[in-house]
Amino acid sequence: MLHTVIMAGGRGERFWPLSRGDRPKQLLALNSDRPLLVETIDRVAELVPLERTFIVTSDKLAKPIRKVIPKLNPENILTEPTGRNTCMAIGLAAAEIGRRDPDAVMLVLSADHRIEPEEQLRKILLFGADLAAKEQALITIGITPSRAETGYGYIEIGEVVEQRGDIIAARVVGFKEKPDPAAAQIYYYGRKHLWNAGMFVWTVQSIWKSLEEYCPVHFEALQACRAHPGDLAIRKKSYSEVPDISIDFAILEKAANVITIKSDLLWDDVGSWRAIDRLKSRDREGNVTVGSVSLLDTVETIVYNDGEGLIATLGVSDLIVVRSGPITLVAHKSRIDQIRTLVKQVGRDNPDLV
Repeated sequence: MLHTVIMAGGRGERFWPLSRGDRPKQLLALNSDRPLLVETIDRVAELVPLERTFIVTSDKLAKPIRKVIPKLNPENILTEPTGRNTCMAIGLAAAEIGRRDPDAVMLVLSADHRIEPEEQLRKILLFGADLAAKEQALITIGITPSRAETGYGYIEIGEVVEQRGDIIAARVVGFKEKPDPAAAQIYYYGRKHLWNAGMFVWTVQSIWKSLEEYCPVHFEALQACRAHPGDLAIRKKSYSEVPDISIDFAILEKAANVITIKSDLLWDDVGSWRAIDRLKSRDREGNVTVGSVSLLDTVETIVYNDGEGLIATLGVSDLIVVRSGPITLVAHKSRIDQIRTLVKQVGRDNPDLV
């Protein structure tokens, strides 16, 4: 049977101050009137019921997630004592799902994506599930680039393996790190590379075997978690014994049975304030506004008011202005990638504000 795994453990620091420790971006309604996490669950609800949906998150976020999704079985919220990247997060889900259903197929999704049309995504995931079961392959979903993006990793595609209608599956030649602008242009115009969307499909048996072969330290730790489900002390000890590594570095860049499905979805990694420019409509001057705001002679600026009162701007451009609770952020768009440094500085003196 199909099981959904949603990775939702990040703090979302790049959306500070709207996103904070107890209210990270996956619990915020940034794309619609629903939190991003709820959007992710709803997106595949036609394929996988809630009882076979699992969320991997931090200990701190289990309670807020239960509040947002009250019908989800608490045992399907798999908490990590500390972040160890996607290899361990996915492995923990595989351990639990495999214990319940050894023949399961996992649909691994992130909680902070915008994806349209949703019907096409479901077709792609079903194709991937069939292919993963038939080939015992590790399937990654690749997105046809819509621009020369330097903020995403890329997948280099090879020979076509199978095609279903307009959906193509191809061998993966290799994975590329986030490129510089020149390389991003080559990838975009060459049409041999896809954005690495961080969405995967595989059988529990395939990923479990790959963990054993390529990540023996992680595999041994996960074996202990699988043998003692729900024992948080053993889980904490297991996590303390493994290095931090992504599933891409740990397995996908080494395995020979990796296939990508090329998709022409409208996809966005809602990763930082820059994404708001793409998610929300702009006025004639290129501004994006949310909440109570008033702009005069303002150009290409994001103004997001999540609090009471009014934000007014005059004669500014290329800024990000955010008001959330007791915090106001004013940043130039060209510097917003450094927001984690700012959050760290604020946290030293005001830990309650991050």
